[in-house]
Amino acid sequence: MLPDTRLPSSRQLARDLGVNRITVETAYDELEADGLVYSQRGSGTYVSPSLSIPDKLSGKTSTPAEWPLWQYELLPRQDMHEQPVEVGTNRKDLISLAGGLPDSRLFPVEDFRKVFRSILRRDGIQAFEYGDGAGYLPLRQTIAQILSGQGIPARPENLLITSGSQQGIALVTQVLTRPGDVVIVEDPTYASALDFFSTYGLKVIGMPVDSRGMAVEQLEEIIRIYHPRMIYTIPNFQNPTGVCLSGQRRRLLVLLSARYNIPILEDDFVGDLRYDGRAQPALKALDVDGNVLLIGTFSKMLMPGLRVGYVLAHGPVFERLVFFKKISDLASSTLIQRALEAYITVGRYQAHLRRACQAYRRPRDALAEALHSYLPEVRFELPQGGIFLWAQLPEGVFAEDLYPFAWQEGVTFAVGSAFLTSKEKSSFMRLTFSQVTPDEIDQGVRRLAKAVANLRRIKRKS
Repeated sequence: MLPDTRLPSSRQLARDLGVNRITVETAYDELEADGLVYSQRGSGTYVSPSLSIPDKLSGKTSTPAEWPLWQYELLPRQDMHEQPVEVGTNRKDLISLAGGLPDSRLFPVEDFRKVFRSILRRDGIQAFEYGDGAGYLPLRQTIAQILSGQGIPARPENLLITSGSQQGIALVTQVLTRPGDVVIVEDPTYASALDFFSTYGLKVIGMPVDSRGMAVEQLEEIIRIYHPRMIYTIPNFQNPTGVCLSGQRRRLLVLLSARYNIPILEDDFVGDLRYDGRAQPALKALDVDGNVLLIGTFSKMLMPGLRVGYVLAHGPVFERLVFFKKISDLASSTLIQRALEAYITVGRYQAHLRRACQAYRRPRDALAEALHSYLPEVRFELPQGGIFLWAQLPEGVFAEDLYPFAWQEGVTFAVGSAFLTSKEKSSFMRLTFSQVTPDEIDQGVRRLAKAVANLRRIKRKS
């Protein structure tokens, strides 16, 4: 009905519908309470005018000036590390070398379907309760056994289950630092960690990375200058470079941490995906004073949608982490935790890791071979594990300039500046080999080589 249309009287409508008048009056009262009708004494009941929704609330385009000031202050900042995105083009043939996820073809979906059915039969309603804020105890016991087998001192009472390693980074940062504090990171490093540190108001100081990981030999001078409150590092198959911190540097880093009373946040997101070489001890395994906090995740190993990670910490800091976890989201999904524990316990997890290592080695080698063949000027080091390869483009070619040309050719990559503490253009790009086949990699690098040639041709003309 149109706005301001007069509705039948309650007496008339009750007669027409054959219902009690009180029923109609109750219905009119409810409609008026909802703002759908209004009444005028001695006149009747009318349809309320429809509310017009402002464009800014309806999703239509609006300018920043139309929003309240506090909204304007939340516009994207220049220090956020965002990947360039092309919009308005749907490329079904696009080959993405830009992601950071495991191969969906390896997801153990059928195994988890069976596990979920078993958990629901066994645990019933308990599987849907909040559970322990620190995490499902049997899962913490299982993770402690895995870590202990790797030489890392771990007990269930020192393990906190988190919603992925991203929450682990957030919780540790909130417990150990305050806005304005200094945090030391590898440069380059995990882009989302940089974004969180920046958003949280920390001052980020980057340490250079070479083939042996963070240049720890330069760290002591930086510590004396900046007095950092935390050191964040990815010692195994670092994101984005894929390099590993050498054994000597690991020991020096732990020593400096103890000497200057600085906690280390060790991020081991794909440490089990090793194809070559020998594993080095975790920083946490070298820690005897409780200076190292270790975070891990099952997202890259199994399925990202599980969102299950953990923090291993000793001392009073653990209870603070549990408290911050509880006020953040109360607890991680107990159903997912129970299913994951059951999956790991029966031995499927180790078998899955072996399959994943075998599956990812082949595309890694294919990527290296394709780069040598089609882009011989690109410099890189073959990673011994993980899912990333860090490549430097030919002299004079910047990843930001190359990206739109690559998109036009049907291939994407992660721009290197997203992982750097500076905001300057970068000649580096991160290539992911975990979500593509060797044939797709070969075709993708061919397209990348064509994009480089097109960019150079345009530059010569200008």
